[in-house]
Amino acid sequence: MTAASQRIVVVDDEPDARAMVGDYLRMHGFEVDLCEGGGALRRILEQGHPDLIVLDLNMPEEDGLSIVRDLKARTTIPIIMLTATASPIDRVVGLELGADDYLPKPCELRELVARVRSVLRRAALARPVQPEPASATAPGGVRFGRMLVDVETLRLRDETGAEQILTRSEFALLKAFLDNPKRVMSRERLLDLADARDPDAFDRAIDVRINRIRKKVEPDPANPRFIKTVRGLGYVFRPEGD
Repeated sequence: MTAASQRIVVVDDEPDARAMVGDYLRMHGFEVDLCEGGGALRRILEQGHPDLIVLDLNMPEEDGLSIVRDLKARTTIPIIMLTATASPIDRVVGLELGADDYLPKPCELRELVARVRSVLRRAALARPVQPEPASATAPGGVRFGRMLVDVETLRLRDETGAEQILTRSEFALLKAFLDNPKRVMSRERLLDLADARDPDAFDRAIDVRINRIRKKVEPDPANPRFIKTVRGLGYVFRPEGD
């Protein structure tokens, strides 16, 4: 996908600020829509989803955090937050709600373009693909590593019939991997797909959950074959164990 086909919505109640950001993004080949607030943004979304939203957090009618919460409950559109306050609390809360990146205002426009391209690349990597036959339903459940997953009872079963119970969060992560075989997914994307954005899931707690799953599905959890770590990017599910 080229920049020319990628559409970005800039949401800022300051006309000069949103015009400046919009002009700079257009200069770098993006299609841009400008909005003065949450209401205008929702009207644009009714006509179709953009590839990314650049969102000011400090707006008088509806604050940006409320917009992030609403959007992430209904869509997977990537969001980059901007705020003049540079408040660490705003940043952490925004990221916990599902925002993908953050920059203080006034921001260096070249850095904003670099962040936009980075977030778009991550979103493209995380885009779901059609599951392959290797992860199709087998007699007794769905094959995952050395185990079968019973999607009705949330249990893992090995070849001998021995069972292990999955927690809801573990099952949600397994399903995210099954739905996206051979697709590299970031920690943030896995949190979104597993609907696991709670205080315990922030930062690298996703690694702890994946380690628990590896102990249940990998023949040798210390040398995983099915859930592989991709340094600097996240994780990938290899149905064939390669």
